Amino acid sequence: MNKQRFTETIIVAGLLLALCACSDGGGQSGATAPASDSQVRTEAPTTSTTTSPQTSSTSPDVSFSPPQEESDLPNAVASADVTGEIVISLNYVKQSGSASNQFAVWVEDMDGNCLQTVFATRWTANGGFKNRPDSIALWVEKSGIASMPSYYVDAVSGATPQTGEVTCVWDLTDINGDTVPPGEYRVFVEGTLRWKNYVLYSGVIEVGETPATVQADAEFVYAGSGNQSALTSDSPENAMIGAVTVTFK
Repeated sequence: MNKQRFTETIIVAGLLLALCACSDGGGQSGATAPASDSQVRTEAPTTSTTTSPQTSSTSPDVSFSPPQEESDLPNAVASADVTGEIVISLNYVKQSGSASNQFAVWVEDMDGNCLQTVFATRWTANGGFKNRPDSIALWVEKSGIASMPSYYVDAVSGATPQTGEVTCVWDLTDINGDTVPPGEYRVFVEGTLRWKNYVLYSGVIEVGETPATVQADAEFVYAGSGNQSALTSDSPENAMIGAVTVTFK
């Protein structure tokens, strides 16, 4: 009996050891152990951690906007504020004899600064004023023609015209070639009638968005020189320049 019980005890112990061994082996070769909390947190979706290389939502838009083109600006204006031209027309009657038939057309700002000579008769512009100081003397002084380079003199001067209507055009630029701003300008026409006798026409024209036309006013100055008597209001030379019209187009 004792031998039989000992044998049974051995068998039972062996079975228990076998069961324990199967239980441990099955746990290692079966289901995978759950991941730790730290592993779960690092396995976030790629899209949730990807940051766009563009600017953040807090960046001001103006910092990344390209500069606006001039044409895109609502109130864009060109460097030249106005376009157009001023046309000066006059009636010219060529005189016989000497010390006459010289005239000049020029433009000043309202402060009296000469901006541009539109036209001058070539004889005076090319140095005739040195031999005859009375020839369109006001223009010679205002324009500074004595110190102007020859290419400028050639550009603004021309031969004495024939009798008829004479038209001169100012392109709204000053002596430096810059376009003048909108505003009022004074146009002058000076004519040497005979020796010291002359006529000066002047008219103020506004340069802007609206076409305009003005009639220049005339001032006659009569003076004798040497053995030459002064002209009078009845002298035929008074008709040398007449009806000066200034038009902004």
